[in-house]
Amino acid sequence: MISISDFGSSSDTLSRTTAEFFGASGALSKLRDFEFRPQQQQMAVAVAGALEEERPLVVEAGTGVGKSLAYLAPAVRKALNENRKAIISTHTINLQEQLIEKDIPLLQSVMEEPFRALLLKGRRNYLCPARLQTAMAGGGELFTSSEVEELKAIWEWAQKTKDGTLSDLDFVPAGRVWSQVCSESHACTPRRCGSTGACYYQEVKKKVAEADVVVVNHTLFFTLLNSQAEFTESGEGFLFAGDFLVFDEAHTLEQVAARQLGLSLSQVGMKFDLHRLFNPKNKKGLFTKAGDSQGRRATMKLLDDIDEFFDEVEASCQWGDYGREFRIRDPEFVEDTLGAGLIEVGRRARTVADLAEDTAKNELTELARRLADCRAALATFLDQSEDGLVYWVEKSDRESISLNAAPVDVAELLRPVFFERNRPCVFTSATLGIGDRDLGYFRNRVGAEEVEAIQIGSPFLYEEQMTIHLVKEMPQPKESGYEEALCRWIRHFVSESKGSAFVLFTSYSLLQRVGDQMESFFADQDLQLLRQGRGRSRAQLIEEFKKDVSSVLFGTDSFWTGVDVPGKALTNVIITRLPFAVPDHPLTQARLEKIEEEGGNSFMEYSVPEAILKLRQGVGRLIRSGEDEGMVVLLDNRVLSKRYGKAFLNALPDAPVNIAE
Repeated sequence: MISISDFGSSSDTLSRTTAEFFGASGALSKLRDFEFRPQQQQMAVAVAGALEEERPLVVEAGTGVGKSLAYLAPAVRKALNENRKAIISTHTINLQEQLIEKDIPLLQSVMEEPFRALLLKGRRNYLCPARLQTAMAGGGELFTSSEVEELKAIWEWAQKTKDGTLSDLDFVPAGRVWSQVCSESHACTPRRCGSTGACYYQEVKKKVAEADVVVVNHTLFFTLLNSQAEFTESGEGFLFAGDFLVFDEAHTLEQVAARQLGLSLSQVGMKFDLHRLFNPKNKKGLFTKAGDSQGRRATMKLLDDIDEFFDEVEASCQWGDYGREFRIRDPEFVEDTLGAGLIEVGRRARTVADLAEDTAKNELTELARRLADCRAALATFLDQSEDGLVYWVEKSDRESISLNAAPVDVAELLRPVFFERNRPCVFTSATLGIGDRDLGYFRNRVGAEEVEAIQIGSPFLYEEQMTIHLVKEMPQPKESGYEEALCRWIRHFVSESKGSAFVLFTSYSLLQRVGDQMESFFADQDLQLLRQGRGRSRAQLIEEFKKDVSSVLFGTDSFWTGVDVPGKALTNVIITRLPFAVPDHPLTQARLEKIEEEGGNSFMEYSVPEAILKLRQGVGRLIRSGEDEGMVVLLDNRVLSKRYGKAFLNALPDAPVNIAE
């Protein structure tokens, strides 16, 4: 065991002890497989300095730096020295699990002084045994026979599960069933559930209070930020009194913040909540259990009103041939025919709650609160009462309609939270820059204009490990022969690498068309073609790709980032098109308009930088370790024919470039 002195004591400066800890002969060097990385030490010292001086910092750390340990080590040391909580927020499940299962245990193994780390999920991921018991007792008045069978299966699972979270359940329950047994703020309370020691969420809350490090995801972070009373009792902090923050995968910050700081009200979601009160099809629900005919009638009318309202919304939108979003520019584009019904049903739920026993009272009160939230969101959307938001209607794949709004400029909202109060918070990712050494584009987008930023390169030798292939002659997508040329070049480069390739698309329909045309080629070459959208999840496709090292995977958006396939399974990343955002999405459109209104060039100031970041993420799938080798192929000749093409090439790793005629 390494002495705590190897990682410094509270009397030493955090920066100095961190430098020693990551040094060639420091504490980490005692580990088997240790490799001294000056880039990792540089990042760790920079993070330590920001935490020590109680200020924000932006850090881009290239692939292979080992950024997780570089921020974890100084964060843990600060947490222990000052008895404060370190919040680590990340975007992907993969990194959350890596932190909890790999990086944090590694750090714990080299520190003599123990520290406690906890992965916190959103509360609706946790089973509430008290609600489960209530649901089981409700039986036929609340659930159909098939739902009762699911409840019984959840009951059996509850007797043996350790963490009581949805991801531990070996089947996917119906949403209506899980919503009746998971933790919710009004139904699963410390007074009701905390003293038993059996409620998973209440026990997690107790562990959170004792933890030195809490790992969350970005969505949960903003959810908790908007309801600080959940954990914070006193003292200034982000989520907890006196805490500090490391925001990993920070390239997603603007998008996540826009979504979480806006609103979304869906037809399906509203009906889902109302069906908990009363479902006309099966006659089940809380109003049935309470014997309240007035509540049942009001709910049935509101359900009909919701369908009529959203039919009117859909009919008022001009969708175009493939449109899934339609921007609403004027207030009251349809009449509010739901507000009165939401008030009536909510009022009835509270009236019945006043006469109900505690368990039903909590359920009814929670649903009444949700209906009030729906009414407020509906009024905000129809009145367009909040400035700085863009409003749009969205149609899902299941033809469900939702009303959405999001801030056009999140910088104004994020700046006072993160960057104006001299609170320690670190924002890091492997891809924050667009070729700008000061990471100015990212900083401006999130309100961190005055924050120190550093860019740390990758330790990988890209000039030896990677080659970049460009094509000079390539039709544009709307020109005849485009798909034929695309198939021809994919065949060429897949043959060169003998499979082991990702082919990344920006269009799902194009992916499927090219996949159909190339099936016979892959069969002839005895290569397995894995295609997104053929019934297998992203995780299943990646697992199969790793097992079959010569396979080829066709993927769209979700495969450009967060996928880690080191080794010979992936030696070729083919990018079919520069990943420009679709300019007709209302949020993208509003951002472009704002830049133009302020006298800027929206294409060069937003569209190109965003596409560069996405391209860098796609290219980053190839080299994941010091032993990896391979090629990146870009089948979009705009990088050669357009003036802005140099910006894309300059942002790529410094590797040899081959141009195919």
